[in-house]
Amino acid sequence: NIAVPWFQIAAQLGRPPVLSYASYAIDNWGRIDRKRPIELENLTILQNFLGGADEDWFILIHVDIEAKAAQAIRAIPTAIAAAAKKDAATLTTELTEISASLTAMTATLKRMPDYCDPYIYYHRVRPYIHGWKNNPALPNGVIYDGVNDFKGKPQTFRGETGAQSGIIPALDATLGVAHQKDELREYLMEMRDYMPSGHRAFVQAVERQSTIREFVTGDGDGEAPLTDAYNACLRGMEEFRSIHLEYAASYIFRQAQESCTNPNAVGTGGTPFMPYLKKHRDETQSSQIGKNS
Repeated sequence: NIAVPWFQIAAQLGRPPVLSYASYAIDNWGRIDRKRPIELENLTILQNFLGGADEDWFILIHVDIEAKAAQAIRAIPTAIAAAAKKDAATLTTELTEISASLTAMTATLKRMPDYCDPYIYYHRVRPYIHGWKNNPALPNGVIYDGVNDFKGKPQTFRGETGAQSGIIPALDATLGVAHQKDELREYLMEMRDYMPSGHRAFVQAVERQSTIREFVTGDGDGEAPLTDAYNACLRGMEEFRSIHLEYAASYIFRQAQESCTNPNAVGTGGTPFMPYLKKHRDETQSSQIGKNS
């Protein structure tokens, strides 16, 4: 009574039948006052597990970050078109919009500790968002009883994780931040299967079309305002990733593991998150113009 409808709905959505970031955050909120904007103090959670301020705040921080990212997402198509037309002035303006959006996203992320305590998060929130891939408690995965497509074989799907958000992949693609072809890159590509189909298509389109980095380092080289605006975006992404890395350490890695069902060295997506997050940050930093670019 769970597996079959879950599989059918997930198939219509184009995502695996497991709790994903889109279900946990993007589609899991409402406004307290519909006349007011989408912002932390005006948001409420529609569905939680144990409830409480820590769980709700953790989710709402992500919702507000998604809202703050809208400014950057809106700027991306115009920025790509400007680079294609070699229009440095317009590109500078749009990159400034992206940078401002990243500043707002980071300001929201910094508020995580306000009402989400690391100990409470680790013990009351995190256990419910694991998947069944690389999960020590489920080494063989989960059988979806009655789902004929799976032929009775155990399935191993990733757990809910912010890596399933399309924001940072879209910005990486826009700015030309390259990730080395290794296990981390394979994992990031796999995370796209868990995104809403429209978000996934947007990221792929940006990857195909963006020539912003080539323009900034080529024809736009010597345009100080353009280079400054481009580097400001990368610094914003680096700061965002650095704070995320700090939270991963304090909210998960430094917590005392009491059960294999809630490991502190593996993320909810089933990966060794600390080296991965550090690598994200370092690759973003090295992409700045004039810094080993």
